[in-house]
Amino acid sequence: MGSGEADDPLPLRVHQRGALDALEAAYAAGRTRAWIVLPPGGGKTRVGLETAARHLADGTVTRAVVLSPNTAIQGQWVDAATAFGLTASDDRGSDAELVSLTYQAVAVFDADDEVADDPDAGTSQLARLHPNGRDLVERLRKTPGLLLVLDECHHLLEVWGELLAEVLAELPSAHVLGLTATPPATLDADQARLVDELFGGIVFQAGVPALVREGDLAPYLEVAHLVTPTVHEQEWLAEEATRFGELTTRLMDPTFGSRPFLQWLDERYVTAVPRAEVAPEQLDAALRLHFVGMLALPPGAVLSERHRRPPTPQDWVLLIDDWLRRCVVASEDPRDHDVLRVVRRALPAVGYVWTRRGIRAGRSTVDRVLARTMAKTTATVDLVAGEWDSLGDHTRVLVLCDHERASAIVPRELDGVLDQQEGSARSVIAALVGDPATAGLAPLLVTGSTVAAAESTLRDLVEQVRLTDARLADALVVEPGDAAVAQLTGPWTSRRWVPHVTRLFESGGTRVLVGTRGLLGEGWDAPRISTLVDLTTATTSTAVVQTRGRALRIDATWPDKVAMTWSVVCLTEAHPRGGQDWDRLVRKHVGFQGVDAEGDVVDGVGHLDASFSPYLPPAIADIDAINHRMAERARDRQAVRAWWRVGEPYVDQVRPTLRVRGRLAPVAPDVRPEPPAVVAAADGVLFRGAVPEGPGAFAVRHRHERLTGWRDLVLAPLLAPPSLDQLGRAVADALAAAGLGGPGGAAVVVEPHPSGEYRCRLDGADEPSSWLFADSLEQLLAPLATPRYVVARYVLGADDVPDVGVWATLGGRSAVRRAIAQARPSGVVWHPVPTALGVNAARAGAFAEAWDRWVGPTQLLYTGSPEGAGVLAAQQGSDPFDATTVVRRHWS
Repeated sequence: MGSGEADDPLPLRVHQRGALDALEAAYAAGRTRAWIVLPPGGGKTRVGLETAARHLADGTVTRAVVLSPNTAIQGQWVDAATAFGLTASDDRGSDAELVSLTYQAVAVFDADDEVADDPDAGTSQLARLHPNGRDLVERLRKTPGLLLVLDECHHLLEVWGELLAEVLAELPSAHVLGLTATPPATLDADQARLVDELFGGIVFQAGVPALVREGDLAPYLEVAHLVTPTVHEQEWLAEEATRFGELTTRLMDPTFGSRPFLQWLDERYVTAVPRAEVAPEQLDAALRLHFVGMLALPPGAVLSERHRRPPTPQDWVLLIDDWLRRCVVASEDPRDHDVLRVVRRALPAVGYVWTRRGIRAGRSTVDRVLARTMAKTTATVDLVAGEWDSLGDHTRVLVLCDHERASAIVPRELDGVLDQQEGSARSVIAALVGDPATAGLAPLLVTGSTVAAAESTLRDLVEQVRLTDARLADALVVEPGDAAVAQLTGPWTSRRWVPHVTRLFESGGTRVLVGTRGLLGEGWDAPRISTLVDLTTATTSTAVVQTRGRALRIDATWPDKVAMTWSVVCLTEAHPRGGQDWDRLVRKHVGFQGVDAEGDVVDGVGHLDASFSPYLPPAIADIDAINHRMAERARDRQAVRAWWRVGEPYVDQVRPTLRVRGRLAPVAPDVRPEPPAVVAAADGVLFRGAVPEGPGAFAVRHRHERLTGWRDLVLAPLLAPPSLDQLGRAVADALAAAGLGGPGGAAVVVEPHPSGEYRCRLDGADEPSSWLFADSLEQLLAPLATPRYVVARYVLGADDVPDVGVWATLGGRSAVRRAIAQARPSGVVWHPVPTALGVNAARAGAFAEAWDRWVGPTQLLYTGSPEGAGVLAAQQGSDPFDATTVVRRHWS
């Protein structure tokens, strides 16, 4: 049996040892179920084999049964177990030490679909199984000393959560080990609950950046290539947009309906007393209408980054649906009957339909055009050719599509706009084989049902097969096909042809594989992949992590490998839903970390380009410049490798960081701030601490100059706005004092960045506290909106300070100090108390105390009082810091 000890030719990696140690500790504590998270390429199989081997050796396990999602992974377990010294089989009836099966042995999974239909509620899932599945569960139940390994076990949560619970209930004495690459932070509430119930929580986890820093995964770069639809597609989209544009124009008409749309919105969100209960997404939609000047600011609302953009069709639909159901439908007024007719006719243009239960999502032909545009296929050819020019012999490109063929019929309205097979793997392989820039790379299509390429490439594959299986090679037939793409047929299935195709790819016989996510997007192992071109539409965390994991393996033949992932995205401004493909890209990068152009590891689309926002697609006019930047970054792989700082220490923690640009006092590097010793109050200047010494006697010759210098040093912070340090510490101290969590102001870290922005985070805090701090500080820096409480900051101008020259001459330093104390602030600026701290007077008071300590004496006002309402009316919309803020999740 394999041992994994020091004499093993492949010693355990840091995170494999960590996972095994955590697992053994859990077993020693009496647990029999465990859930371990390691990214693709992180060695989950080795962890499972070590666990099986150790417990087979000590007799606590008599047989290990591994269930995995597809035949490729099933075969890899058999091969790995055999190489590890275990007897292994893929036959459910085998007596081997390790039996590797697919989840299909228990229940049917569709290899090309991310999620199957949910089983009927209220029905025993075991009872619904095929007899073969029930027989397997019974065999497992009767196996003493069973170790059940559930590889890529996130599938069970997404598809068969109830079935998993019933199966494990039948195996109370078995040891169960769940292995997955899906980060726990991406599990929804139901999935997280199921993990806790069935496995007792996660025993060990490590993220992709940690393994890159260790050197166990290749450094990588995520880049996007932006395209616009073809001319014919663009014309069709513009025509479709007309109907929805006409609707939004009608909605602005004060005679459209008995209670017009804008009047309804004002009554619902602004003037309602008591305040109407609305869903968070509805309020977000209303705030985006406010941003473009269509609605007053709802009381208590604060604009954040996600609100600073025009409303999307989804926003309009949310608000229109609320208006229709609550106001229009029940009306007998003929004007409202006309409203319903107009809305019903316009909704399909943006992918929605009116039903008896309100507006629902319908078939989106617009999304189909954006997802499957011919422009993406053309771009893929260009990207592959570019990688060939850049990498030469190292080039190994994997192009992933959703499907081999487009099964759905192109809707009649897209006839002549979109080809039937456009966007499928078939159309991509035809383009690659047919283009002189890529044909020499011998592109090859491999799916669950097909192997296809140019005839010469397929004959090379037959010879590759002959090296290990001459009989099979003799039975294979190259059949000519359309567009110079032939097909290889014979007595084999994907289980047999994937290893042969992989060897051809690894050896350079083909340098471009085009495949489907269902076959190659998960579990398939080809360390020489240099580049992934992602044409898929799946946005689940599982699909994203698994797809990107294909390129991250270390390549022994290329020690300096840097993996590249290109996402091809179609944008248009010709239709209000022209950003759907962008939204898909955003969802793919939520929770997925990558290195940005400044060497920071962050999640979200911000790591693709600093200009990218999760809330708004780039302007079409900027596409060429963006694509140029992306190409430049992609060419400099050594710079990318340097950004990852492989081998340097790390924490393996992701926390939100507030990035700020604005009118804030400079932050002194490496100087830990203290509460200011001199502050401006309503009635003058207060000295309440150790005052700076100022220039020394040896530095300045004359006493008058020395005193003047001391005066200027004292006045400098009074005349400048507060620093981000001061504001951040006030927020953090207030949150801690109010019992809302976090370690307080001492944990605030502010770092000046070469780009000119500041980055502020709360060190050593848990994630909820970190988020609350970042959100609260962002609200404090925002323009004054409609907070429940405000605090005053007294502002001292240069003209407010007496001339201290005479005082300096007559009375020395103490006289200068008295002169400064006579200054009287000429202005006051009001700032919002962050929402979490403005819930009640006690919390607001905690913020005022923290503000007094870090910024200066203040006055706290409730904006519901006459005085507070007056302040709000006078200063609403003021933006004292003129700050641009975004929150990004940083890994360190």
